[in-house]
Amino acid sequence: MGNALPKMNLDAFLSWENEQPERHEFVRGEVFAMVGGRRINGRVSFNLAIALANQLKGSPCQVFGESMKVATSDDTVFYPDVFVTCDPRDLRTEQVFTAPTVIVEVLSPTTQAYDRGLKFTLYRNLASLREYTLIDPETREVQMFRRGADGLFTLHDLTGIPAIEFVSIGCTVTAEDLFDGVVVQQPPDPAD
Repeated sequence: MGNALPKMNLDAFLSWENEQPERHEFVRGEVFAMVGGRRINGRVSFNLAIALANQLKGSPCQVFGESMKVATSDDTVFYPDVFVTCDPRDLRTEQVFTAPTVIVEVLSPTTQAYDRGLKFTLYRNLASLREYTLIDPETREVQMFRRGADGLFTLHDLTGIPAIEFVSIGCTVTAEDLFDGVVVQQPPDPAD
């Protein structure tokens, strides 16, 4: 096991992380290496980003992928799989976005509890966030949490629905387009 990194502030983390060959998330002042990506997660993220980007052409909103950072506070930075921002300040930043309207995480077995739990808790600190969506590419489950006028997030289970509507940005993505090219590898049958 390697040496633990000392707690850092945001500026120190950004300077350090920009020198690293791999990506790291920064959670409450602590640094965590990100796990490697999976084919089906990458495919779903790519499909969604393309569909949203095509619909947002000419609008004040832009879609970004997993190589861009979102800060939820001065001591927390994540790399969402896909996010959309319509904030003019975000559209001028080169490194850290702070006002996404939509955030989507594509779940994997090793990260889904984190994406549903602590990560969602910290994303809720973003006043700009209107929709947080979790997509499981293996089961094709889609769960969207939409912020209401009261500021609270309500779960909308969109699993099995032909199209996913992102109300906050006026976009709709069909399930067929979202899961295009996604083939889930089944584990070998032990009886064989």
